[in-house]
Amino acid sequence: MSLKNFTNLFLIALVFLGMSSCTSYKNVPYFKDLPLDSIKTETIGNFTPLTIQPGDLLGLHVNSLNPDASYMFNYNLERPNGTSNLDKAEESAVIGYLVDQQGDIHLPLVGAVHLQGQSTLEASKTLEAKLVEVVKQPKVNVRIQNFKVSVLGDVKAPGTFNIVNERITVTEALSRAGDLNVTGIRNILLVREIDGKREYVPLDLKSKKIFTSPYYYLKNNDVIYVTPNRARSENDGSSFQRVSLLVSLLSVVAIILTR
Repeated sequence: MSLKNFTNLFLIALVFLGMSSCTSYKNVPYFKDLPLDSIKTETIGNFTPLTIQPGDLLGLHVNSLNPDASYMFNYNLERPNGTSNLDKAEESAVIGYLVDQQGDIHLPLVGAVHLQGQSTLEASKTLEAKLVEVVKQPKVNVRIQNFKVSVLGDVKAPGTFNIVNERITVTEALSRAGDLNVTGIRNILLVREIDGKREYVPLDLKSKKIFTSPYYYLKNNDVIYVTPNRARSENDGSSFQRVSLLVSLLSVVAIILTR
């Protein structure tokens, strides 16, 4: 075989291997049916606030006309003069009122307060009605301190992400995970546990309907799984090894022929 023929064969092999390892670009774009040449406006009607569930960790901040009395309810968020006798591990821990399996939290002097199924705003009103018995004109702020979502599968940076506010979308969660890899298919799976039930919800990022889906806004402990395409799932790294071996062998043959 002449050097010229071998070179041509070498180039053809590389092109073939490259084509076989790539995913068609037609599977990449999001929201294919959304027009990009004009402004479109629609009313958001699918957002629902988070509701408190067993296992949630609530942070409370109570103000009233009795600051000293209010302080006992804030022990989980505030410490005298910003100092504490706790060790570093305890200080760095997220501390709050844990919602038990009955959907209750337990307050000093008040006892059990049922909050399951309520938004944080509704929970604030419920707690104010309870605390009026022990402090004057209480005002309560409630936050879910352990709000998190997880993204795994065929994304650039899978992981669990803590959410500081109470609103995050599917697309924002995927952005935090570095977006889908090219080999990630556009159908994703949402796993949600709420009110004692687990849901498995397929979502399609190729369509603009994702924006109006009741699952577009995520809830606490939601899990998003991005399934890789068939080529990626069947490739455990051996394809890359075979390509590397073939290139090495062809390089050796090329050296021999040029001598």
